[in-house]
Amino acid sequence: MVNHYFTHGSGETRVLVLNGWFGSSGAWGALTPNLNGTDFTWAFMDYRGYGGSKDVAGEHTLAEISSDALAVADDLGWDTFSLVGHSMGGQFIQRILVDAPQRVERLVALTPVPASGVPLDDEGHALFHGAVENRDNRYGIVDFTTGNRNTPVWVNAVVDHSLANSTREAFGDYLDQWTTVDFHEEVVGNEVPILAVVGEHDPALSAEVISATFLEWYPNATMEIMTNAGHYPMDETPVQLATVMERFLTP
Repeated sequence: MVNHYFTHGSGETRVLVLNGWFGSSGAWGALTPNLNGTDFTWAFMDYRGYGGSKDVAGEHTLAEISSDALAVADDLGWDTFSLVGHSMGGQFIQRILVDAPQRVERLVALTPVPASGVPLDDEGHALFHGAVENRDNRYGIVDFTTGNRNTPVWVNAVVDHSLANSTREAFGDYLDQWTTVDFHEEVVGNEVPILAVVGEHDPALSAEVISATFLEWYPNATMEIMTNAGHYPMDETPVQLATVMERFLTP
C-alpha cells in the first residue's frame, strides 16, 4: 500500500511535504500556485486517517508515518529528497531523517514541533484533547496560534477542513505522538541543513522555542521569522514562504 499523494511540478529538486495536525495534502492551496514547478517537484502526502488516505487503517505512529513517507518516495523513484513539514509534520520529518539519514538532503520545518514533542499542562491537555470531539476547541486553537488576529471566515475554514479531512481516531492518535514522544537525543549533532520557519504571531512554537531546540541540536540549522504570520504561514504569507523555502532548497 502507498499512501495517497499528489505532485506539483516536474523539476529536478525533489521535495516531500507533510502537513500539520489540522491539515491534509489538500491544505496547501494558497501556497501551491506560488511554488516553482519548473525547477522543483513537490509531493504532498496524506497520513493514514487523513485526506485521500482517510479510510486507510493504521497505528498512527511516528514510525508508521516515517515508513509510509519513505514508501511514497520509493513510489516516486526518489533515492534522495528534501522534506517540508508543518507543525506536527515538522516533528515527523525529523523522524524520517533519523530513520533514513542517507536519503534526506535538507529539511524545512514550518512552525515545527521539536523532536522532543510539546508536553501539555493540564489546561492545554483539556483544550487539545477536547478538540478531538469539540469544534469550538479546534476554533480556539487555530485562533490562538495565529495571534487572535485573522478573520473568523478563515479560522472556520481551517477547522472545517480538519473535520472533513481527518478521522477522530487519527486526529487523537497523532496528538498523542507529537505531545508525548521525545526522540531529540537521536537528532542532536545531525549535520543536515535545516531551515526552521517561525511565525511572528505564533505564541506556541515561538522563536524562543525553536532557538532552544532546533538551533541547539542541529549545527546547520537556521531560523527565519515570517512577519505578519502566525502558525499557518502557508495561508497567511504564501508568497513570502514560497520564496524563503525555494531559496533554501535550491542546490
